[in-house]
Amino acid sequence: MKKCSLGAMIDCSRNGVYTLETLKKMFVLLAKMGYDSVQLYLEDVYSLDGAPYFGYLRGRYSAEDLKELDCCARLCGLQLIPCIQTLAHLSGLTRWPQYGDCTDTADILLVGEEKTYVLLDKMFSACASCFTSRRINIGMDEAHMVGLGNYLDRCGYENRFEILLKHLRRVSAIAERYGFSPMMWSDMFFRLANAGEYKDAGNSVPPKVMRCIPENITLIYWDYYSKDKDHYNRMFRAHRQFDRPVVFAGGAWSWSGFVPANRFSILANEAAIRSCLENGISDVLITCWKDDGAECSLFTSLPALFAAAQFVRGNFDLKDIAERFSSFIGISWETFLVLDELDLHAGELCNPSKYMLYSDLFLGFLDRTVIGEDGARYAEIRAKLKDGAENRKYGYIFRTLMALCEVLEIKLSLGLRTREICCSVEKKGLDSLIFDYRELERRIVRFYRVFRAQWDRECRDSGFEHHDIRLGGLLCRVRHCREILTEYRKGTRASIPALEEAILPYGDRKDGEKLVYNDWLFTALVKPRG
Repeated sequence: MKKCSLGAMIDCSRNGVYTLETLKKMFVLLAKMGYDSVQLYLEDVYSLDGAPYFGYLRGRYSAEDLKELDCCARLCGLQLIPCIQTLAHLSGLTRWPQYGDCTDTADILLVGEEKTYVLLDKMFSACASCFTSRRINIGMDEAHMVGLGNYLDRCGYENRFEILLKHLRRVSAIAERYGFSPMMWSDMFFRLANAGEYKDAGNSVPPKVMRCIPENITLIYWDYYSKDKDHYNRMFRAHRQFDRPVVFAGGAWSWSGFVPANRFSILANEAAIRSCLENGISDVLITCWKDDGAECSLFTSLPALFAAAQFVRGNFDLKDIAERFSSFIGISWETFLVLDELDLHAGELCNPSKYMLYSDLFLGFLDRTVIGEDGARYAEIRAKLKDGAENRKYGYIFRTLMALCEVLEIKLSLGLRTREICCSVEKKGLDSLIFDYRELERRIVRFYRVFRAQWDRECRDSGFEHHDIRLGGLLCRVRHCREILTEYRKGTRASIPALEEAILPYGDRKDGEKLVYNDWLFTALVKPRG
C-alpha cells in the first residue's frame, strides 16, 4: 500500500477567526503527528488591496498575519495552502451593497460579470503574495442556486453545467497566471447530474463535461458521513472518469455545535483511508469545519486527527493508536473521548447538546426527540469530565463542556415537563418547575462565562457577538418564560396558549430519535426560512 500525503484544513471563517498563537500551536501538533500540509479556509477573512469591504468587520487576517503563519508553518515542515471560495459560500461579502454587481443570489458570485473576475484576480494576487505554496483550493462547492438569480435575469435559463464550466475556465486561467495549481471540491459536478445528490454518478455526468474540466484542476472528493469502505470505493471509481488527480477529504467532526464527534470521525476515516490506500489515492485531507458558530474548540478534534495520521501509515490498531495518543497529548484517549458523550447516541451523528440548549421552552418543536430522557445522564458525564478539566493545556475545553452539562441537566427535558405540568388538571409541581427555571438562568450565566473564556483563549474577538446574542437571548427567553409561569401560578394569568398547542413529530422521526440540527436561528425561533 502506498503512503498518502496528509493535510488538515482549518475553518477560520464561521465566526471563529483563530488567533495566530492558536494556529501556531496547532501547526506544531499537526507536524508532530505526521501531517505535511495545512489548508486555511478563509472565505473573506483576509485582506485585499483596494477592497475595504472584503472581510469588513469580520476579524480578517492582514497580509502580515498570513505571511507570519506561512513562515511558522514552513519552520514546522508544513506547506500552508490557501483555501478560498471563488463561487459560493461568500455571504460575508455579498451582504454589502458594494458587491451587488458581483452577486448572483444569496452567497453566490455572478458568473460572466467582469467585476466578479476583477475581484477574483485580487483574491489570487493576495494569496500569491502571502503564501509560498503554489497549491490553492478554489472551493466552488455547494453552489446549489448558481445561475438562478441575477444570472437568470440577465441571461435567461442556461444549462448549469455550462455555467459552472464557463466560470471554472475563467478561475483556472487566473490561478495559472499567478502560478497556482488549483484544486476544487467535486460535489457540483455530481449534484447537477443527480438531482442535487452528491453520490456515485455512474455514467450520469456527461462525458463532454468531464472533458471540459481544465487540465490544471485537481478534484477533491469530500465525504464525512459513511463508515462503509465499499461506499468510498464506488465514489473513487466515479471520480476516475474525470481523468484528473483526486484528493480525498475526510472530516474531524467538530462543526455541529459545542461537542466533537471523534468516535464517528475515526470510524468513518478508517473506512475512507483504507479505501484510499487500496485505490491509490495519494493525497488525503482531514477537514475541521466550524459551521454555524465555531462553538467547538479547535483542539477537541485531536483524537480524530491523530488517528487519521496513523491510518495513512497503515496502522489501524486502535489500541496501539490510543496508547500513542495518550503519550503524545498528555491526556488519556478514553478521557478525551468523554467529550463526545454529550451527543453520543447509538453510534450515530446527532447534536442534542446544541439544539436542545437553544430549543424554546414553550415552542420546542424538537422536544419529542428527547422523550424518555430527563437530563440525568449529563450529571454523570460532567463527573467523568473532571479528570480532563485538571489538565494544564486542555482543561479549559473540559470545563466548558462541564458547564454545558450543568445547563442540559435541567434544560433537556424542561420544555416537556413544563407542558406536562401546565396541561395537567392539578397543576402539581409548578413551584418546583419555577425553581428550576431560576436555577437554569444561573447555570446559563455560568456557562456563558466559561465558554467566553474558551473563545478568548483561541479566537479573535470578532465573531463572539453571535454568541452574545444567542446566549443572551436564551437567558432573556428563559427569564420571560419563568415570569409567565409565575403569573400563571399566582392566578394573574388565566392560561398559557403556547403550551396548549401539541408538539408534533419532527418529520418522520420517532419519539426519542435524535438528529443533527445545526441551525441556531431556526432552532431558537419558529419562523419560515428565507
